[in-house]
Amino acid sequence: MNRFVDALGPLPRLGTLAAALLLAGCAVVPPYAPPQVDTGAGFKQAAATAAESAAWKRAEPRDGADRGAWWRVLGDARLDALMAEAERANPALQAGLARLAQARAALGGAEAARAPQVEGGLGATRARASPAALGLPAGTDVPPQTLLRAQIGASYEVDLFGRVRHEVTAARADVARAEGLQRALLLSIQADVAQSWLTRRALGAEITLLERTVALREEGLQIVSRRFAAGEIAELDVARARTELAVARAEMLVLVQRRSAVEHALAVLVGRAPAELDRLLPPPAADEGTPVFEPVQIPPGLPSELLERRPDVAAAERAMAAANARIGVAQTAWFPRLSITALLGFEAERAGDLFTGASRTWALGPLAGTALAATLFDGGRREADRARALAAYDEAAATYRQTVLGALREVEDALAALRLLAQQAAEHAQAVSASERAARLSALRYRAGQVSYFEVIDAERQVLAARRAVAQTERERALATVALIRALGGGWA
Repeated sequence: MNRFVDALGPLPRLGTLAAALLLAGCAVVPPYAPPQVDTGAGFKQAAATAAESAAWKRAEPRDGADRGAWWRVLGDARLDALMAEAERANPALQAGLARLAQARAALGGAEAARAPQVEGGLGATRARASPAALGLPAGTDVPPQTLLRAQIGASYEVDLFGRVRHEVTAARADVARAEGLQRALLLSIQADVAQSWLTRRALGAEITLLERTVALREEGLQIVSRRFAAGEIAELDVARARTELAVARAEMLVLVQRRSAVEHALAVLVGRAPAELDRLLPPPAADEGTPVFEPVQIPPGLPSELLERRPDVAAAERAMAAANARIGVAQTAWFPRLSITALLGFEAERAGDLFTGASRTWALGPLAGTALAATLFDGGRREADRARALAAYDEAAATYRQTVLGALREVEDALAALRLLAQQAAEHAQAVSASERAARLSALRYRAGQVSYFEVIDAERQVLAARRAVAQTERERALATVALIRALGGGWA
């Protein structure tokens, strides 16, 4: 067999060498497999059964799943208009779309390297050759020559070792990552809009409560003032009544200021100036008498697979895939690059002869450009690039694990908050009932002259505190529900 190969000459050996190099090029990048992260079968705070034990699960991103209008679970149809406006005009979303367009354009550029590059040009040169170059005696007068050229050149890099393929793979992963980040940004903005809207409504409910309290304080001050004028009580009761009225008014102004700040933040979220938001929002009085939030029933035993819908988790996984492909790009720098170059055109001394058959010229392969080239020494640059690519992959892997663990924490925090806030709401409801009864009894005893007005004020203060606690707990339950939806990547459906 060896004698047969020797008889054929060097050609088969070159083919064998090329095949070996090609096989080596196929193995320059580690095979990528989606990472596995210990997420457990369920969430600790979601009433998981004992049979649901922790397990390592391979990532299967499903961030492209349709989430629908998840905010409708909150029971407020007015959020539809706000969400539509935010998706249309939010500046951060528009910037994200521009970043996504950049990633897609970069993918187009990477894929373009698979096609031949064709260039054309016109030019002229005037040169004088040396007598030695023409084989003439020294001192021979060689006249200068003018050459006019019109040519088309084509070059194509044969992707022997997968450099272009790996760059395309990395660019595609970058596009998928950019898409995931855009979905994550949209979900985050939607959640911020919902939380801002619910906070505005909750603050409006507290303001309404304080407005009624102020009205009661004013009425109480009038009653106390008349009794003081009649000589039935001391001036101390009048001073206390005025103090409580001023405190209630001050607390109401604080809440009004907070509501204004929330409205301004909401205006930015929907891409409007604060002064323009009034046309989009109903007046605060429209919410009077309606509950800020109806508690949402969270299904028990939520599976941890819901985290696969989180766009940020999917984006982190795609970043790993891109980093893995770039290891291959760095590895291919150790192999030669094969380029096929061709030139076709016309060359003549006079413009009239430029496009005649006698002026045609062409070149192919090494005569037109380098066909096979490899870097023999670069001072360690390729090794440094390879080390950087490996370190970038390690960073992406650690970031992915951190993203998944952070997602688990956010879900557990939201579930725990909802469970404890439900218990707090029940306790606050009992506190309101008890404080209202105590206030009624104090008012009766005051009218009977059995207690001072201080006891009445204290009882009314407790009623106000209990009612405000109910309103605040209702707001926190609403915000925790939105936080859970955000943490699960858009709900649990």
